[in-house]
Amino acid sequence: MIPSPPDGPALEIRDLVKTFGDFVAVDHVSFKVTKGEIFGFLGPNGAGKSTVIRMLCGLLTPTSGYGSVAGYDVSKDPEEIRKNIGYMSQKFSLYDDLTVEENIDFFSRIYSVPREMRPERKAYVLRMAGLEDRRTTLTKLLAGGWKQRLALGCAVVHNPRILFLDEPTSGVDPIARRSFWDLIYQLAEAGHTVLVTTHYMDEAEYCHRLALIYAGKLIALGEPDTLKREMHSHQLLQLDTSDFLASMRALENDPMVLDVAVFGAGLHVTVSDTEAAMARIRQVLGAQHIEIKRLESILPSMEDVFVGLIEAEEQKKAEEQKKKPS
Repeated sequence: MIPSPPDGPALEIRDLVKTFGDFVAVDHVSFKVTKGEIFGFLGPNGAGKSTVIRMLCGLLTPTSGYGSVAGYDVSKDPEEIRKNIGYMSQKFSLYDDLTVEENIDFFSRIYSVPREMRPERKAYVLRMAGLEDRRTTLTKLLAGGWKQRLALGCAVVHNPRILFLDEPTSGVDPIARRSFWDLIYQLAEAGHTVLVTTHYMDEAEYCHRLALIYAGKLIALGEPDTLKREMHSHQLLQLDTSDFLASMRALENDPMVLDVAVFGAGLHVTVSDTEAAMARIRQVLGAQHIEIKRLESILPSMEDVFVGLIEAEEQKKAEEQKKKPS
């Protein structure tokens, strides 16, 4: 069960902008994250996610706008911010030739954990990550899921108020991913604020709230269920047929079909009138002797919302380009 976030701001940005020459990487992005919240930060590659995170971590200075992390200004107090955050990247960043506890000891020193507190913090990390029986194991011998748990433990060994997780479960099997998210919930319940980026849309639904960034702009912000209701105002159909590519070609230009996209081994078809569209789909595919195995109305997934929002932005940009004088 996802823990309910307590009140209190932990991270805030207002009209944050970052440019590199003439290129606008982050374009007036604003959002606020409360203490203990699990906040999902989504977007395709090149959308601006990493640039925002680097500014929040005090590694990049904003071109304009305001940002604060744990109460410290990202432009004025980068050193204080770095003392109050933990960071875990998608690439395993620990030392394979050290044991589990040697890695924890090393990062305790890197993060300046007071010497008298190191035994207590190491015991906490081993217990939290479930690595007590593997403390003397060489890190290179750990399976991927256990390595990620160790990396998370080392990121919180100094008890940071805010945790940045950048694609933390990339390349990890589904069971290990679920177990890893249990650790994230535990950290949130203990009062840590977690900002996480992920390409797994099922993981996006584990977050309290989500922000979607595209081409440097924030295009959606809200709870997963709210985004699914508000950002996908049309009806969605699941269509499985004997030939989904032929089905897609037959339907993509039909006036009753707003959008058709491949989803797994079938299709997701967006329509405005479910009953009329289903009758039309049966007629069109029947005329081409394509067998319908499944045709039913479904609730949109986060992937549907994600794709729909990106496509809407692309269409908006295309229309704006048409209006410009040649």
